[in-house]
Amino acid sequence: MENKVYYVWLQNALGINSSVRTSEILAYFGDAKSLYFAGNYEWKISGVITPRQAEKLSKKDLEPAVGIVEECTANGWNIITSEDENYPPLLLNLFNYPLVLYVNGDLSCLKNRVPVAVVGTRKPTEKSVMITSALCADMAKSGAVIISGGALGIDSAAHTGALSVGGKTVCILGCGFASNYLEANAALRNDISKHGAVVTEYPPQTAALGRNFPIRNRIISGLSYGTVVIEGGEHSGSLITARCALEQGRDVFAVPGDITASGFTGTNRLIHDGAKPVFSAADVLEEYAMLYPELIDIEKVSTRLEIGQSEYRPAAPAVKPAAEKKPAVKRADPGELKLLSEEAVRIYSAFGEDVLQAEDVIIRTGLDARSFSSAMTELEMFGFIEQLPGKKYRLINR
Repeated sequence: MENKVYYVWLQNALGINSSVRTSEILAYFGDAKSLYFAGNYEWKISGVITPRQAEKLSKKDLEPAVGIVEECTANGWNIITSEDENYPPLLLNLFNYPLVLYVNGDLSCLKNRVPVAVVGTRKPTEKSVMITSALCADMAKSGAVIISGGALGIDSAAHTGALSVGGKTVCILGCGFASNYLEANAALRNDISKHGAVVTEYPPQTAALGRNFPIRNRIISGLSYGTVVIEGGEHSGSLITARCALEQGRDVFAVPGDITASGFTGTNRLIHDGAKPVFSAADVLEEYAMLYPELIDIEKVSTRLEIGQSEYRPAAPAVKPAAEKKPAVKRADPGELKLLSEEAVRIYSAFGEDVLQAEDVIIRTGLDARSFSSAMTELEMFGFIEQLPGKKYRLINR
């Protein structure tokens, strides 16, 4: 447990960011404890720690890390680091692998398995939900572990599909365990922790900030041999995960969708650009069954998807009933807006009761196209704004 304190200290000091080259840092110093005692001079001459990072390291003491370890111990949450035998070996191939993972559930889900990520929109069609549930049930029944992000929509369908057949599933969060993130899915996360694992790199008290989720996505793809995208629009957050998978050298799959519907432009584009189209569990698992015959039961791999065959209900409703819409849009209060980036707040403030084209929003905010796309993904992920056909947007009633 002592060494874990130093890893938590190092994570707190460097900050959680996908640009931190953790593999190079630990390759040089050996482990977090050795780095801690190396001191400022060695940090600066190492060539793997920037001057800014050295400054952060020198200002961070161990006390907060000790508190985090004690909080996790009191709540039964596991802390695993890259030197632990339970650390997922696939993640160690990343240059920016997480220094610390907090795990609530079955540690065996993270290694010696065939993990497959399944991601998509938070507002899918009913057919996409059924496809996701059936596909994940088939894969889990065959021995695969389903990895997703615990959000509403496709993520929830992926987790529940695996649970419906007694399979294993892992939920990767973009916040700490003590955060009140997405209470509508609290019961589902609780069930996942009992029959799989809930995982995060964020310390327990970390809030669900919008900027955390794109960083989190590298773990979803990095923990998996392949990533399946189901119903994702052109600016869908699930495409970030697909891009991470490609950068990590992992497989990318996509379920084809209606070519006339904006909600499927992202997935269809992935197929156009080389992703393997998925029509059944066999299309995914045939890539791994011969490599890992002891982990994948090829006899159970479905070659034909039959939707509506599996059903799973968590202990409490996973999705709260939608509130009845009022004529006037009720806006978010200032406390909710604190969760958003500066660019996302600027976009949110630019909206009134009207529906706006993407170009109108860019003109009103003065943001460049890249900043606009990132901020709009953030707003859609957290349910502040919804996309309509024709690249139009409007506020969601809070």
